[in-house]
Amino acid sequence: YFGVARGDRMTETVLVVEDDEANAVLMEAILGRIGGFDVICSDDGDRILEIVASGDVAAILMDVSLKNTRLEGRKVDGVELTRRIRALPAGANLPVLLLTAHAMRGDRERLLFSSGANDYVAKPIVNQNELVQLVRKHISSSGALGGSSTRDAGTDGTT
Repeated sequence: YFGVARGDRMTETVLVVEDDEANAVLMEAILGRIGGFDVICSDDGDRILEIVASGDVAAILMDVSLKNTRLEGRKVDGVELTRRIRALPAGANLPVLLLTAHAMRGDRERLLFSSGANDYVAKPIVNQNELVQLVRKHISSSGALGGSSTRDAGTDGTT
C-alpha cells in the first residue's frame, strides 16, 4: 500500500506518463478531483524510472504513443517504458494501465502482451468515474499481472 497522509486518510499516488500537456492536465483532474488520488505527471523516461524505483506510487497510467519521451538519451514509447518498469523490483507487480487512441480490433491484446501492462483504456476518456474505479480496482488487487476483464472507458479511437 503506497500513499501519503491527507487529513485523516491515506491517499494513493498515481503516476501519469503523458507527453501531451492537455491530456496530462485532464488525467490529473480526473484522478485528483474525482478519484482523490495524489497525481504525479511526467514524460521524462529517466525520472519515471526513478519515481517507480522509489516505491512511492500505487499505479501508473501510461500513454502508448509517447512522442518526446527519452530514456537514457534514446526515444521510447509507452510499451518500451512499461517493459523497463516491469524490470524494476518496485515495478514488477505495479498496476500499469495503458492509455491509447489505438482502439482498433486486436490492439488491446497486442499492446497488453507486448508491454506487460495490466489493462488498456481507450482515449478519449468518456466515463471519468469508470476510469477512477478501474484504477482503484487495480490498486486493490495489485498482486497479479494481466488477466483483466475491463471495459474501455473510451468510445472511439481519437485523442
